[in-house]
Amino acid sequence: MKASRLAAAAAVAGSAVLVLCSPAFAHVSVQPEGTAAKGGYAVVNFRVPNERDNASTTQLEVNFPADAPLSSVMPQKVDGWKITVTKSKLAKPLEVHGRQISEAVSKVTWTAEDKGVEPGFIQQFPVSLGALPENTDQMVFKAIQTYSNKEVVRWIEVQKDGAEEPENPAPVLALSAADDHAHGSSAESSGKSGDAEPAAATTEASDSSDGTDTTARVLGVVGIVVGAAGVAYGVLAGRRRTTDAS
Repeated sequence: MKASRLAAAAAVAGSAVLVLCSPAFAHVSVQPEGTAAKGGYAVVNFRVPNERDNASTTQLEVNFPADAPLSSVMPQKVDGWKITVTKSKLAKPLEVHGRQISEAVSKVTWTAEDKGVEPGFIQQFPVSLGALPENTDQMVFKAIQTYSNKEVVRWIEVQKDGAEEPENPAPVLALSAADDHAHGSSAESSGKSGDAEPAAATTEASDSSDGTDTTARVLGVVGIVVGAAGVAYGVLAGRRRTTDAS
């Protein structure tokens, strides 16, 4: 009885957690693959769940912040979706790798060529971004989700400090502190892309060396144990032969 009651209580608690968390999972959101460091480059996924039971998501439009233009925005192809990249002129050109960029991506739109995101499913749209801004802790992307029944949901509300989460929050990408690896690992950063490779190679060599040492030690110990066992067996065998002879 106690076990059944505990199981029932656990089921109720689990259901409560799912109910409480479900609104958050229903939002269009953005998450990095790994970390998104300030001043570095990152691949992020715009996640689009379908909130409707009788319609599919057929289009996603993501608007990029005008106050933090990015020199590189490269969406990854997604089967069954057409991708349209829109660029806009910059009020102040960006200087990247010794050259000036006068326009930047302001919007990326994914349009379904088939059924889109059907009810009960979620779709991810990967994009490579950089160089990420260094003077802010987050980037806000305003997204517009369109359904097959022509319904449009605007995920454009910005979360305010101390306030409750808005009904239709805009996707927010949290930026981690800048680090040397993030700057050095990209060819578009400060021109020191080669700095990341020696570090990686050194780490790999160190790991390999440590692994070799550990293996040698283990084999050595095993050898000693086997040798000792052999000696013991030899002694016992000798005693048996002596006993039998007498």
